[in-house]
Amino acid sequence: MKKRKPKLVDVQEPNLYREMFAYDTFPRMFFDSEAPVLNKPDNIWITDTTFRDGQQARPPYTPEQILRIYDFFHQIDNGTGLIRQCEFFLYSKKDREAVELCKARGYKFPEVTGWIRAVKSDFKLITQMGLAETGILTSASDYHIFLKLKKTRSRALNDYLDVVKAALDHGVIPRCHFEDITRADYKGFVLPFAAELLELAKQYDSIVKIRLCDTLGFGLPWAESSLPRSIPKLIAGLRELGFPAEWLEWHGHNDFHKVQVNATAAWLYGCAAANSSIFGVGERTGNPPLEAMVIEAAQISGTNPQINYDAITELADYARKEIGFDIPANYPLVGADFNVTRAGIHADGLLKNEEIYNCFDTENLLKRPVEVAITDKSGAAGIKHWIERRFDIELSKQSSCIQKVKEKIDTEYADNRVSAISEKEMMAWVTEAFGDDIPPAR
Repeated sequence: MKKRKPKLVDVQEPNLYREMFAYDTFPRMFFDSEAPVLNKPDNIWITDTTFRDGQQARPPYTPEQILRIYDFFHQIDNGTGLIRQCEFFLYSKKDREAVELCKARGYKFPEVTGWIRAVKSDFKLITQMGLAETGILTSASDYHIFLKLKKTRSRALNDYLDVVKAALDHGVIPRCHFEDITRADYKGFVLPFAAELLELAKQYDSIVKIRLCDTLGFGLPWAESSLPRSIPKLIAGLRELGFPAEWLEWHGHNDFHKVQVNATAAWLYGCAAANSSIFGVGERTGNPPLEAMVIEAAQISGTNPQINYDAITELADYARKEIGFDIPANYPLVGADFNVTRAGIHADGLLKNEEIYNCFDTENLLKRPVEVAITDKSGAAGIKHWIERRFDIELSKQSSCIQKVKEKIDTEYADNRVSAISEKEMMAWVTEAFGDDIPPAR
């Protein structure tokens, strides 16, 4: 039996879902008995918005910095297609210079794609740059259609379709950004718009993609959560309509601390692509962190020996030293202290078996050996670990060397010190404790 095509519901007043989004209270979560099943695509990948959304939250990168970051993406991906595409602004001379520099590399992955407004005149930028695909802003919620664009749903839909046709007429794959989809009328606008896109795809024999944009981070990862906030239901409906996983992409924001789990849910329920930005930097609260999604993909699909995971550490070092990123010390995976323990009981466990207090082989996979920070909580076990990491020696916790260093540390904190012991101080005290018997460095 042929499925009935979803019809646009052209309301006179915007549907603002006030039961969910009262505005003078925190947004409400609602749940129902419907629950889509897991539907993970055979192949999942990452698309990147560092050079688009990521530049809306910090000073613009120089073209040379963009090229270097782009090189890191290629280095991490290493021909696997995990980091499949990067999107770029095209409006300024510097934007276009960066695109030309990246295109000149000739990399298959990540592919260089554009981003434009839903304005036909913007297509000259796409064709001038010779790009095969572009994002197009096609706002989906009544908040945007009525309150921002001052249009009706039918007027917005027709305007969007005109721009999509213009892309297809130029041989460019359109990627329609369903902005604010987690506040949009799913049956009354989202599905009817998507159905029209599918018809254009058939008419032009072309791919037409949808990016599901969780513009304010309202998305929820649970299958039983209700529309329009339910990521599983949003994706399941588009898949049922006929969109293949490869034509769907998730773009999230972190307003409610769900940005990574939401992107993962999108993967698991049938969306092949998850959009990200380095270290999560994007407008307001940011996007899914690219480095986190690389590791998330490994947890879902298995660690790929072809992917250069340790280049994530090199990217973070470059961002800190050359661009001035202030990455918090406790930031997962790339923070200075992400695998540094301060507790003596933890250090004791590390000495017995590193797996007890380290989440994976950080030295082998990320070039980040596990470390112990020396404080008043480190104890003899922490000092032993610190010394054995730097010198070719094995010591007992009762050794005179460790006890001499511990006395120095205890004296510091007895005198109301609050900061951790520095590398320089530790090295001086350990050298003094060893005296003429100092062992060779590792």
